[in-house]
Amino acid sequence: MKKEEKKVLIDSLAERLTKSEYLYIADISDLNAEKTTDLRRRCFKRNISLLMVKNSLLRKAMEKTEKNYEELYGVLKGTTSLLISDSPNEAAKLIKEFRRTSDKPKLKAAFIQDMAILGDDKIDYLINIKSKNELIADVILSLKSPAINVISALSSGKHILAGLVKTLSEKE
Repeated sequence: MKKEEKKVLIDSLAERLTKSEYLYIADISDLNAEKTTDLRRRCFKRNISLLMVKNSLLRKAMEKTEKNYEELYGVLKGTTSLLISDSPNEAAKLIKEFRRTSDKPKLKAAFIQDMAILGDDKIDYLINIKSKNELIADVILSLKSPAINVISALSSGKHILAGLVKTLSEKE
C-alpha cells in the first residue's frame, strides 16, 4: 500500500472514530469464512460496522482524533477488528450471542463515551450499560412515580370520603 493510500485510510478511519461514541476492539482471528460471514451478517442487521484494520493504522487514526485513546494502545496487538455502533451495548450483546457457537470474537477493549474498558471479562458489564435515552427515561419514570402515587391516593380518598358522608347522612 502506498503512502498516499495509507494517509487516506487513516484520515477516513480518524473521521469515523471522531463521529462514533461506542467503539469495540475485538479479535476475530481463527473464524472460518462461514462464521465470519455470519458475524458480518449479524452486524449488518444490528447496524454495527465491522472493520478489519491494521494496528499501526488504527493507532495513527486514534492519535489524529481529539479523543484520548491512550489506554487502548496496549491492546493493539495481533488481529484487530473494530465494531462501531450507535448503541453502547449492542456490540457487546452481539459478541456474547455469537460466542454461544464459537469461542471468538474475543473482546480486547471498548471505548464508551470517552471511557476505556479493557478485557474480555467486562463483556457482561458492557451488556448492562444503558444508553443516554434509556437513562433519561428512567429519570422521568422515577420523577413521575411519586406524582402518580399522590394523585392515586387523593383519588381513592375522595371515594372513601364520599362513602362516609353518604353513610353518615343515612343515619339519623
